[in-house]
Amino acid sequence: MKPRTVLSMEQALSLPSATLRFAQLGWRVIRVEAVTSGKGNPGDPNRYIGSKVADEDRHSYFIAPNVGKEAIALNLKEQEGQDALKRIIKELDVDIFCCNTVPSRYESLGIDYETLSAVKPDLIWAGISALGPEFPNVPGYDPVIQALAGYMELTGDPDGNPTLSGIPLVDLKAGDEVFAGVCLALAERAETGQGKRIDVSMFQAAASWLITTLPLIDFGCDYSEITRSGNEHRKFIPTNAYKSKDGFIFMAQGSDVQWQRFIAIPKFASLESDDRLTNNGRLANREQLQKDIADIMANFETSELAKDLRGATIPCAPICTIPQVIEREELNGKLTTTTSLDGKTIRMQPMAVDQPEGQMKLSFPPKYGEQTEKVLSEAGYSKEDMDQLGQTNIIPS
Repeated sequence: MKPRTVLSMEQALSLPSATLRFAQLGWRVIRVEAVTSGKGNPGDPNRYIGSKVADEDRHSYFIAPNVGKEAIALNLKEQEGQDALKRIIKELDVDIFCCNTVPSRYESLGIDYETLSAVKPDLIWAGISALGPEFPNVPGYDPVIQALAGYMELTGDPDGNPTLSGIPLVDLKAGDEVFAGVCLALAERAETGQGKRIDVSMFQAAASWLITTLPLIDFGCDYSEITRSGNEHRKFIPTNAYKSKDGFIFMAQGSDVQWQRFIAIPKFASLESDDRLTNNGRLANREQLQKDIADIMANFETSELAKDLRGATIPCAPICTIPQVIEREELNGKLTTTTSLDGKTIRMQPMAVDQPEGQMKLSFPPKYGEQTEKVLSEAGYSKEDMDQLGQTNIIPS
């Protein structure tokens, strides 16, 4: 697929994570941030979250989702700013426009699909919001949607409080839905020549992942099947995290055949009994069985347990810290990188799937509004035009 141009009015994480995937493909991604009235920090609030990496508007939480991009600043509350946006879309032949503000602001900012598709009929338009355009005034962040979509009810110890996931699952899920939706729309456009509007509801996207729990309601399930179960699987026994002599190991068994291979390991032979031959039998005996396994696991080091389990073709893994993950041999040659202003190489997450034309080294994230004049110049604005826009607070002066 040939490189495309993406214009994205983005902030926080959900949409920047989506457009990062386009940048990783080598596409041109131009961030659009707001021009402020002079109060508070300008642009994306995430610029100022975490430790300072380069300067005052590039802190650690902002870096990874925004490598490989350009940044412009426009005051879209004013007609001149909206006119500039339209001109950029037309003159730069923008393929995709994205935004993640509340839908009630689309028309007032001049970013609604109807307005922008009138400028470029084959434009693909994608918006992320908390609950979709049917609920235009509802804001939402990942933790709030994790709560609303039942994720917190499903996460944590059964005797403890509901718990957030350790990563922003909903933000990343919504971003992936934009990526998938845009790729599908591009394929459709190749056939029809038509653009498309894509609306991603963070809540609906999150609820689509409730495939192992939500449908059980109409099967008359026991409530234990759709609430917190700690590190245990609700149905496949034994699946759990076990403390070893020097750490933790996670073991997952998904069949009775694996159970037979498990109890054939000498150190686990004492677990054999007729009532544990089937998964349903082990489910009925789960509390005692989990205790018996834990008592054995605690006597051995993680590496020895892993060697035995892998030898029996039973899925298992040590519970790694994040510093351990980044050093895993499976990620050798897979990590993307950027180079900080002082020349230091910054290792980042790998691409989700290897792409032959993928960009493994991406430019450092731009400063707030860094490419504003460059992009406006490409759209046909003169230096005098831009000076005037700066004087009227349409672009940063």
